[in-house]
Amino acid sequence: MHKKTIIAIAFTALVACKGKKEDAKKPAGPQVINVDVVIAGMQSLSNTIEANGSVVANETLEIHPEISGRLTYLNVPDGGRISAGTVLAKINDADLQAQISKSKVQLALAETTEQRLKKLLDIKGINQADYDIAINNVNNIKADIALLKAQLDKTVVRAPFSGVLGLRPISPGAYVTPASILATLQQNDKVKIDFTVPELYASIIKKGGTVNIVTNDKNKRTATIIATESDINTSTRNLKIRAVLNGSPLNPGTFVKVLLDAGSKNNSIIIPTNAIIPDATSKQLVVVKNGKGKFVNVETGIRTAAGVEIVKGINVGDTVVVTGVLFVKKDAPVKIKSVKKLEEITKE
Repeated sequence: MHKKTIIAIAFTALVACKGKKEDAKKPAGPQVINVDVVIAGMQSLSNTIEANGSVVANETLEIHPEISGRLTYLNVPDGGRISAGTVLAKINDADLQAQISKSKVQLALAETTEQRLKKLLDIKGINQADYDIAINNVNNIKADIALLKAQLDKTVVRAPFSGVLGLRPISPGAYVTPASILATLQQNDKVKIDFTVPELYASIIKKGGTVNIVTNDKNKRTATIIATESDINTSTRNLKIRAVLNGSPLNPGTFVKVLLDAGSKNNSIIIPTNAIIPDATSKQLVVVKNGKGKFVNVETGIRTAAGVEIVKGINVGDTVVVTGVLFVKKDAPVKIKSVKKLEEITKE
C-alpha cells in the first residue's frame, strides 16, 4: 500500500476515535421518569378509629392464704363455678384452738379474782390500785382471745365473690404460706374491653358512649364506655379506655378490634399513603407542574383505609405523583403514564 494512503487512513481513524471520546464526555440529558398520578379533589371523609383491645374479666384475682400452715381441706375443682363465701381451703388450726382453750381457762380465773377483789374494794378491804390490776388482767386475756380468734378466722379461705375457678395449682396436705397461690378466680358473666387511642381523639371519648367490637371470627358486637384513665400515658401518648361488652360474654384475654366513630368531614383532600415521603422534620408530596416534579411540604390529618387527609400544602386540582415517587428528582422531567382514581389505588 502506498505510504501516503496509510498515513491518510491512520489520520482518519485518529479523528474518529477523538470524536467518540468527545461524545462520551458530553453530559447525558435528564432521564424522564414515568409516573402514575391522581388529581387532588374534595371528598367526604368518614373517620373510624381502629384500636386493639383485650377482654378483661369483670373481677379477677389470685387467692392466697393469709397465714402459713398445712392444708387440711381443699375445695378447688378445676374450672368449677362457685358462689361467694364458699370455703375453698382450711389450714391446720390445732395450735390456735389450744391457745384459745388455755386463754379461756385463764380468763375464768381472772374474772373470779376480779369479782372477789371487787367485794373487798366495796368494804375498803383493798386499795383501788390492786383492783385496777385485776380488772386490767381480765381485759388483757379477753384481748388475747380476740386476737387468737382473728388468726383462727384466717385459717379458713373463702371465695370473695361468685365466679369460675382456674386450674388447681396445689394439692391437699401441702404446706402453704401467704405467697402460695391456692386458686385463681374470675367473674366472667360480664366482661370489660380495655383499649387505647391516641391523645388526638381523647376529646371524643365520652362516658356512656358506644363503640363497635369485632371479634376474631368477624362477629360484630357493641360495648359501652364506662371509664378512662385520669391521665394520658407520657411514653405512648395514648389514653386507656374501659368499656363493658353488651350481650353474651367472651373469654377473658380474647383479642378484639375496637372501632370508634370520630365523626365525618364533607370537604377533605385524600391522598394515598404511599405517596407521602416522610422526612425527619416534614412530610412531602411530589406534584407535577409544567412537566416537572415539584416537592411540596404538607401537613396530614386523619388516616383512613383509603389514604391520608392533607390539611395543608396542596390545592384541589393539583396533580400528585402516586407511583415512582422515590425515583423523581427535584425539577426533573416526568411523564404521566396514567391518571388513577383513589379507589383503584386502594384496591391494589
